[in-house]
Amino acid sequence: MQTGLYVAVSSQMALEKRLATLAHNVANANTVGFRATEMKFNSVLGDTKPTKVAYVNEGQEFLKTTSGGLTSTGNALDVAMKGDGWFSIQTPGGNALTRDGRFTLTDTGDLVTLRGYPVLDAGGAPIQINAAAGDVVITPDGAIRQNGQQMAALGLFEADFSKGFSRYDNSAVFPTGAQPQPVVDRLDVGVKQGYVEESNVDPITEMTQLITVSRAFENITALMRDGETSLGEAIKTLGGART
Repeated sequence: MQTGLYVAVSSQMALEKRLATLAHNVANANTVGFRATEMKFNSVLGDTKPTKVAYVNEGQEFLKTTSGGLTSTGNALDVAMKGDGWFSIQTPGGNALTRDGRFTLTDTGDLVTLRGYPVLDAGGAPIQINAAAGDVVITPDGAIRQNGQQMAALGLFEADFSKGFSRYDNSAVFPTGAQPQPVVDRLDVGVKQGYVEESNVDPITEMTQLITVSRAFENITALMRDGETSLGEAIKTLGGART
């Protein structure tokens, strides 16, 4: 009886974590550049005799790698990332990665995000542009040109998220483990000027999963409640038989 309770609890812990990720995905369905969180669960065999019992581990989070749709804005400083690449921005928490390419210029010519975080080049330095030097043209490889001259270049980075990640300001992330590396000789990674990438969350799918997981959680709760009731009745019956 107790083994069944432990299995149910492990399942509830996994479902609760999945509920949290689904709710977070749904809440950011309209967040530019947001990549959804998925979960991977594995069974864990308990060392119980004479039989082995399978439990559910806590699960590992990973980023959904499919790209979101591109929306045209007509803004020269809006840039959508194409392929599995990232922009790098300087935040109070350190250099973070983002696919939110809604950039703007400060009065001093600093290229920053909507929240005012500096956008970095491939070497990790903040990008500066002379606003008076002409229209800004951003080529597919990230080069920033004015009047035919290259003034700077957006840093395009690749990162390994296999060891985990943490979020910053919704669409920005910090990879756990190895540091992001500049993209080199990859034709599948680039940018598109005048566009932004929407969230890759599918609201209908996420809501359906949210309902399914919620019901599974409720069913396990009811099962645990019934198990406790049965255990209580058994104790009462056995106790009465001994008196």
